[in-house]
Amino acid sequence: MRKGWKIAGGIVAGLVLLAVVGVFAGLQLSERKQARRVAVQVQALPVAADASALERGRYLFTSRGCVDCHGANGAGRVFVEKGDDLRIKGPNITRGSGGVTVAYRGEDWVRAIRHGVAPDGRPLMVMPSEDYNRFTDADLSALVAYVQSLPPAAGTGAEVKLPLPARVLYGFGAIQDAAAKIDHNLPPAQAVAEGVNVQHGAYVANMCLGCHGPQLAGGKIPGGPPDWPAAADLTPSAEVMKVRYADPEAFIRMFKSGQRSDGSRIQVMPFESLRNMSDTDLRALHLYLKSRTTS
Repeated sequence: MRKGWKIAGGIVAGLVLLAVVGVFAGLQLSERKQARRVAVQVQALPVAADASALERGRYLFTSRGCVDCHGANGAGRVFVEKGDDLRIKGPNITRGSGGVTVAYRGEDWVRAIRHGVAPDGRPLMVMPSEDYNRFTDADLSALVAYVQSLPPAAGTGAEVKLPLPARVLYGFGAIQDAAAKIDHNLPPAQAVAEGVNVQHGAYVANMCLGCHGPQLAGGKIPGGPPDWPAAADLTPSAEVMKVRYADPEAFIRMFKSGQRSDGSRIQVMPFESLRNMSDTDLRALHLYLKSRTTS
């Protein structure tokens, strides 16, 4: 009996040691990944600052999640905070005091928004560039023009404080930053006719990739807190699109209210931005999601 306890104790001690070594290795890998340099060849875009471009940029800024991280004035805001070990704050992106984009050149805007990479080549943590990588040049230019037009505001840089498990998972690649997810060699998306059509809906759906995944099949949101619910499966055969939002009117009401048809509130989705989406974008998105095959 005593010998059995010794063996069991040795096994437990060995497992604990392996866990400690694994955590240490994961943290070391995490630091290396955050410090790595991602080589991306980009060119500056001509930034049109006419009224129509600024209005398009304002629409994209307010409806595509920018305000959720950077605030309506661009000065940055805390958008995730839980306990003492999780805090994520978007940076000030205005020309004001503490703004991280003050010295940005034209190509730096492209690198940051489209590729999730800082001017010095480091990956931008928590920047959802996989959602913005397929912006057309015109839309990216309009967005940059609008951000550059924001009045200078005081603020600070980004803050990313992640719990130990998340850092370890990031180190081992179970959680990826946007720069690791993106095919940086893809050419910019080509413009499609804006309207209630499948092609425009597919373009709008790019904003859903960060949470719902590249196939929009949903699942646990990478890097999200443990208590976050899984992102919904948006494939046509899933209940969400097949039953709950079979018609576009119910789909639009959900985006505008942040509630399901039964009145229950949907968690996590950034409705502060999503409620600003136009009916055209939402109807096109609904049409696209309903039209997709599950292959």
